[in-house]
Amino acid sequence: MNPIEMELDIEITDAFSGAVLIKDDERILYKAEHGYANRSDRLANQLTTKFAMASGSKLFTAVAVCQLIERGLLSYETTLKECLDVSQITFSHDVNIHQLLSHSSGIPDYFDEEVMTDYEHLWLKTPMYRMQHPKDFLPLFQNQSMKFSPGERFSYSNSGYILLGQIIENVTGESFRKYIEHNIFEACGMSNTGYFRMDQLPAQTALGYIDGEENGQWRTNIYSIPVIGQPDGGAYTTVFDMDRFWDHFLNGALLTKETVNQMLAPQIKTENHTSYGYGIWISIINDEVFKHFVMGFDPGVRMESSVYSKKGIRSHVISNKTNGAGSVIREIDKSIYRQYF
Repeated sequence: MNPIEMELDIEITDAFSGAVLIKDDERILYKAEHGYANRSDRLANQLTTKFAMASGSKLFTAVAVCQLIERGLLSYETTLKECLDVSQITFSHDVNIHQLLSHSSGIPDYFDEEVMTDYEHLWLKTPMYRMQHPKDFLPLFQNQSMKFSPGERFSYSNSGYILLGQIIENVTGESFRKYIEHNIFEACGMSNTGYFRMDQLPAQTALGYIDGEENGQWRTNIYSIPVIGQPDGGAYTTVFDMDRFWDHFLNGALLTKETVNQMLAPQIKTENHTSYGYGIWISIINDEVFKHFVMGFDPGVRMESSVYSKKGIRSHVISNKTNGAGSVIREIDKSIYRQYF
């Protein structure tokens, strides 16, 4: 690990496996790579390694929906019954796009993080290799009751973004993956980003690792998450591609400035001094925005990609381990806050 132009006081230990990139508009402030993309063959992680994003790729789904709103094909007030076949859905059909984007819909979640902690448990009865399309997830929640009335409060919802992916498919006539690949990844020059099948990973892609509690045991996460990414998460990317995304997004290459500002604006309060926009978390310190960020957690995956508002600094931490990245992210936050805020 060789930090360059070291202006940030960041310590990265051997507990971390992945890549780190911190930039401003003109230069790289810090970079680091550590651990193995493939432990068996001792292939090292690099800055160009492709890593899984988990829920971090909800941002791409949110951008895609907002593009369709700009084209007049949807609105923030469009309800489920207006854009989906709701004949098999027993929860409220009056949930709208705004509520789905901001996690305030109240619909049942197939992985409810308020009451569930282990994502792997979902696949004990439902084979993960069958989860290949958004519609494959519907049986996991379509017959459940609403958690609360639409718009009542924030409750992080993977199911909400599954439905947004279905809406993209209904409106465009193509798979949500194809739409995002063409209208976001290609538009941003993100040539190393995609929704890759876990059993067909391309070159320079990291395997995700789950470490055991003793004797140095570990296993990959191939049986722990769906075989291919969905609208609620699971794309793969690099630290450089994430930086390209933010650059294009913030400079109006994907959406109008008005829509970008709406996605970045607090739409609903969450907890612990954070709010949520559309697909984007917002950290607020002393009543002002500290950073906008996306994050993802899965077995064998941890990532956070942030834009620090005052200085335009962008930080990308992507890991192919369940644990170890959190301390790096905290170190970066503290260092940037001390130096620039």
